[in-house]
Amino acid sequence: MKIPFQNSYVHLGKEFYVKTLPTPVARPELIHFNTAFATALGLDVSTFDPAKATAIFSGNTLPKGAEPLAMAYAGSQFGGFNPQLGDGRAVLLGEIITPNGIRYDLQLKGAGATAFSRNGDGRSALGPVIREYLISEAMAQLGVPTTRALAMVTTGEEVARMQLVAGGILTRLSTSLVRVGTFQYFAARGDEVSIKRLADYVIQRNYPEVQSADNPYYALLVAVINRQAALIAKWMQLGFIHGVMNTDNSSIAGETIDYGPCAFMDTFNEDQVYSSIDHAHRYAYNNQAAIGQWNLIRFAETLLPLLAKGDDQYAAQQAVNLAQDALTAYNTQYHQYWLTGMRAKLGLVLEKAQDQDLIEALLKTMMENKVDFTLSFYYLSQLTKKPSTADQSMRLLFNDAKAFDRWVTQWRTRLSAETLSDTDRQKKMNAVNPVYIPRNHQVEAAIRAAEDHNDFSVFEQLNEVLKTPFVLQQGKDHYRLPPKPEEIVHQTFCGT
Repeated sequence: MKIPFQNSYVHLGKEFYVKTLPTPVARPELIHFNTAFATALGLDVSTFDPAKATAIFSGNTLPKGAEPLAMAYAGSQFGGFNPQLGDGRAVLLGEIITPNGIRYDLQLKGAGATAFSRNGDGRSALGPVIREYLISEAMAQLGVPTTRALAMVTTGEEVARMQLVAGGILTRLSTSLVRVGTFQYFAARGDEVSIKRLADYVIQRNYPEVQSADNPYYALLVAVINRQAALIAKWMQLGFIHGVMNTDNSSIAGETIDYGPCAFMDTFNEDQVYSSIDHAHRYAYNNQAAIGQWNLIRFAETLLPLLAKGDDQYAAQQAVNLAQDALTAYNTQYHQYWLTGMRAKLGLVLEKAQDQDLIEALLKTMMENKVDFTLSFYYLSQLTKKPSTADQSMRLLFNDAKAFDRWVTQWRTRLSAETLSDTDRQKKMNAVNPVYIPRNHQVEAAIRAAEDHNDFSVFEQLNEVLKTPFVLQQGKDHYRLPPKPEEIVHQTFCGT
């Protein structure tokens, strides 16, 4: 299977990366290959050779046209700035362009030590590889901008974490692996030439529509802010918690990237944290929108030399004013994306002033009653304008059933202003309220079966269900149900 590389990042200059070969592994085996995504990428899957693919996706063989490198970047991690991070366990092989013109970076994650490994082994345990594959591909099917997974391999080697565990490598793709931290890397060095070169590259590749703007760098800032607002609003509408929203994990392209200690909520709790390393709850569910803005402020700081011409005090103040103007719009943009998405989840097409109060009342009641986030909205999608037997499924989720009764009465009163039939409204609601998400206990079961018993059937079955998250699948009821008390996953881990 030929990979038609058309590389561009490598031409930015040696300041941007360190050329790095993947480190070969002992006995690689191909776990899974994403044939559907490979076809969408324009790869000729009819010539797929598992043995050769295994060699490529493990890093043991370098495909023709690859120019492997580890990208340089910095990052604000839990609020503290580290001026040099970079790809410590990932190697960018190169770029490919799909038949519809989308350019993707193709990267091996877990491919061995690089110049940026900071004494790490550069490897990935199998568990985090499985987690990222399942959740990133689920996000894609849920309509959330995300990196994509193409292949998984086991390495035939063990890596040392809390204990010795099986190693794995993920092949993932992104429309850009440039991060807020990439810009911070050059800003920390006062390298304005590289900041401009990077900004020009990002504009040409990911935001070509801003090239003709009077101030393309201001237009870039505005566009990146808008994408981040839309992305985080989608996370919130699905109960997704990224877990480690450092600036080095914040994609300039507006994609969800770096699935470490991430998780979807079961019981709704606006203060929910799963990440084992987020001790101060900085990246809790309800903090994500504010952290998104904090990260964007860091991005805006790096662009200040480009926002206004001149090197005097007037130009500097003008640049600050432009940045503040763009950043001020974030809260409004995020709120509008969130409100529009939540209206859709409640089946509301018209915009009414009281809608936000209705939405917040539901979330408050859900939190007080400790109900399952995904299941609540799924059951809500089945209700009609008049009470019916379908009410009982959702009602049973609430410890205080009368609280649900009060809210659902308000919701039905609000529905009386809508013109859609029950059937048409339910169809719209079912398109945004998933039946299935990659629940923590199911992901953990897939990991345990693979790591402990070399059994990938649990992964395969879950992955298949998650391909159609909005469709109720016969015989798959246990995939939509929350965990039993003994199945609850309280913490998720980074994997480094």
